[in-house]
Amino acid sequence: MLDIEERSGVTVVRLRHGKVNALDLDLLQAITAAMHEIDEERALVLTGTDTAFSAGVDLRRILDGGTAYVEQFLPALSETFLAIFDRPGPVVAAANGHAIAGGCVMAAACDLRVMSQGTIGLAELSVGVPFPTSALEIIRHAVGPVASQLVLTAALLDPPQARSIGLIDHIELPAALLDSAVGHAQRMARIPAEVFAFSKRQLQQPARDRIAARSEDDQAVLAMWSSTDTQQAISGYLGALERSRSAR
Repeated sequence: MLDIEERSGVTVVRLRHGKVNALDLDLLQAITAAMHEIDEERALVLTGTDTAFSAGVDLRRILDGGTAYVEQFLPALSETFLAIFDRPGPVVAAANGHAIAGGCVMAAACDLRVMSQGTIGLAELSVGVPFPTSALEIIRHAVGPVASQLVLTAALLDPPQARSIGLIDHIELPAALLDSAVGHAQRMARIPAEVFAFSKRQLQQPARDRIAARSEDDQAVLAMWSSTDTQQAISGYLGALERSRSAR
């Protein structure tokens, strides 16, 4: 599910879960545990496998699990986003491929993002589900006012488009991606750990304040994810995807 290795003084956490690293409860719990178990001051690179960083929420598991699963899944999703966002030490996303929906939010939760190929963006509204508060505020922290464009259009961007709005910071060829991400993590790690952590916290504080102030919104999010209308919307979305693949 996760491969963890040390590379030139940086911890590399690689998602390896199914074909596209779809976010289910098991993967979320593994990522959160890794974020807490790895020395919080250590520089870290988060990456995926093959051509997928993460294609977002495993919607099939949402349908199959019903309300009981959703009630576990949504808090775990926010916990994972915040476990990445909250790390005091440097975190670099090496987006080796598609980073969609929850995958995009995980990348946005990192301090710096390097991408090689694929698309990145927020597809939730096209599926018919709303965002947890943590996801919206992490995206707002990463890209500022253009967050509304990303959320409300559900557009998927290629690396140059994503860089133009600050969603990613650097573009690399696939073969150079990991070395580049590790290099960026090493450079940030040269800053005294206490100074880095304090400065990061200062930058993130407005987002943290908004998350704390709107915690009640997540009850409404849970209700919408659990509703019959949303289940039908997810089912329709998955059906359309399957028909599109069959027509190719």
